Amino acid sequence: MKESEIIIVGGGLAGLSAAIYLGRARRTALILDSGKSMARWEPDVQNYLGFPQGVRGQQLLQRARSQARRYGIRVTRERVRSARLRKGEFHIRGEKDRYRCKRLLLATGIFHVPPDIPDIKPCIGHSSFFCKDCDGYRVQGKSIGVYGWTNEAVEYALAMVLYSSCVTLLTDGRKPCWDKQHDRWLAEYQIPISLNKISRTQRRGNQISGIVLKDGTEVAVQALFTTRADIYFSQLARGLGAKVDAEGQIVIDSCMRTSVPGVYAAGCVTPANCQMIIAAGQGAAAAQAINRDLFEESLATHSLRQFRRKQIRKRRVKPAVRKARNGQVTFRKPNLA
Repeated sequence: MKESEIIIVGGGLAGLSAAIYLGRARRTALILDSGKSMARWEPDVQNYLGFPQGVRGQQLLQRARSQARRYGIRVTRERVRSARLRKGEFHIRGEKDRYRCKRLLLATGIFHVPPDIPDIKPCIGHSSFFCKDCDGYRVQGKSIGVYGWTNEAVEYALAMVLYSSCVTLLTDGRKPCWDKQHDRWLAEYQIPISLNKISRTQRRGNQISGIVLKDGTEVAVQALFTTRADIYFSQLARGLGAKVDAEGQIVIDSCMRTSVPGVYAAGCVTPANCQMIIAAGQGAAAAQAINRDLFEESLATHSLRQFRRKQIRKRRVKPAVRKARNGQVTFRKPNLA
């Protein structure tokens, strides 16, 4: 069984950010990464701090992995099957190996379900998007379609008015299930609605030019946003008994702690707004909380005392002092017997 002080499940931006902080705190941490971070699909991240010209998601991940390794962090390609708490330690079973740790950080992420439209996948990240906060700015002035039939879809369509005058709601033949208030807003803001079943995507490479309906009508759309669904990868948290909300998000406090002592969560698998920079910030916050937790434990169990005793035996612990004339400097001798 492979051991590490801390194990991070998930090698996306939340997990890598946490690893960097833990490595710099001189903690031993291991990342178990299945390689499924959603960031790898982003061809042009335009709102990550410090990249004014944008950056590919894959490049951002590569830079973060390199930075984590600089501080001694190990990254292992592994898909985790289960995690259990036994005698104060977490035992983790992966497809390749078994692992053991004192603290566990779940940064397992999310999966955005793409719209159920034939031939749409080549457009994802280029002209088909999931997040208005990330990508609304890049589609200004274009003809925008919003795929959905819920209150959330209505709110997306209304929000997109800030970016374009031409916004259409596409329900793909589903019966609308938004409430009366949202229906009144649609009427008030004169948002066109297509209730027809969608047949296929009209595109040029990865750029959408239209959505073809089942009756052959083509709706001119240059950008498409979907609110279909999200899948939260919170199975490990459930298996450990951690609280998960109705949507599947892991419930955390302000220090990224779950309801299970020693288990933390960060990134898009939590109720945080699913943004790369927020995920990275949560990872850093989780790492600081974990480091503090382990420090307090080392005081309570006197393990820090044992570490200090070795320092005193092997290394100089008193600073070099240049005495003042007629002066005397006295240091109290430590008592670590």
